[in-house]
Amino acid sequence: MKIVYNFIIYAYILAIRISSLYNKKARLWIEGRKNIFFKLKEQLKGGKDIVWFHCASLGEFEQAKPVIKAYKLKYIDHKILLTFFSPSGFEIQKSNPMVDWVFYLPSDTKLNAKTFISITQPIKAIFIKYEFWFNYINEIHNQGIPLYIVSAIFRKNQLFFKFKWFENQLKKITHIFVQDKKSQILLNSISINNHSISGDTRFDTVVANRKKQKNITLIKKFSETQTTIICGSTWPKDEMILNRLIKNFQNYNFIIAPHENNNIKKLQKQTNGILYSNVNENNINSSNVLIIDQVGILSSIYKYGKYAYIGGGFGRGIHNILEAVIFGIPTIFGPNYYKFKEAIDLVNKKAAISINNYNELVSALDYFKKFDKSISENYIHENCGATEEIIKKL
Repeated sequence: MKIVYNFIIYAYILAIRISSLYNKKARLWIEGRKNIFFKLKEQLKGGKDIVWFHCASLGEFEQAKPVIKAYKLKYIDHKILLTFFSPSGFEIQKSNPMVDWVFYLPSDTKLNAKTFISITQPIKAIFIKYEFWFNYINEIHNQGIPLYIVSAIFRKNQLFFKFKWFENQLKKITHIFVQDKKSQILLNSISINNHSISGDTRFDTVVANRKKQKNITLIKKFSETQTTIICGSTWPKDEMILNRLIKNFQNYNFIIAPHENNNIKKLQKQTNGILYSNVNENNINSSNVLIIDQVGILSSIYKYGKYAYIGGGFGRGIHNILEAVIFGIPTIFGPNYYKFKEAIDLVNKKAAISINNYNELVSALDYFKKFDKSISENYIHENCGATEEIIKKL
């Protein structure tokens, strides 16, 4: 199984290299890792008591953020090294002052893992949610470095519960902080006992974010004219349905924040929308569609909406719904949400609805016309506190 795993890693690297010839994101993935060990040696020279946090992308960083902040308060002399797998996380957080260094994670080959650990010499490693890179895990284990997984969630169809080799990799982890009871039961079923239920640290993040929310005057003015739907982290498949809604619901305002900006001109043409970068006091209400082409403000925008549509559900999976839920607004998303406990919980509480098509989207909006926002607000506050539980053991 180890041979198969390493073959898949090398095949993935080859596929990314080929994709980099025509795909910008893949090109960033490759270019960001060039001369990475030289850069690590230069920048970490003389660094001591380094604690390594690793995230896949931006969403996982939202889970890491409260833990990093709390860790720095507990261990003020430790240095924080943050790595990302994806350009989506690295490019936005590469200058984050909260940590000491930010790098891409070199590909998970046996040699890369040995070299990375040899250079960085972390005293602890903390991986977020789904980040199980087995050559790194093996090298960390061999070097006697404590390894923690934060906000993990497990499902019975994962390889850990089908093949002994993957199961054994979990035994190399010092402690796994799981989100829910189901994950705990699954781990117990294969005699993995190095775990505890802590919950999801993103609840702590959104509560902290709400306390320091900034007002955005132009968006406030835009949203005051009529009922506003905030469409966050949308992809083209989401936008196909939303375009139809925009044409048929002229009595609504729409704020659309695409997940990626390479489709914005097409979206603007389809919706007759106005770009946020072009708005001012005089033209902010010239269209009922406002397209956000600025990174980092979406979480501050949700408070101006009556409804939130969260993108990604017609692709690999929905994006962060908690940023909207913290403001007590109902959420709507596509069918691929089953990997996300908070989405399942909120659907069960009738504070969220999953849709498959345009007609179901219209029905969801009608259903949420009379919505008790305390359902969402209470859910958030009932699930806070994961960071405190985790920090006790780190």
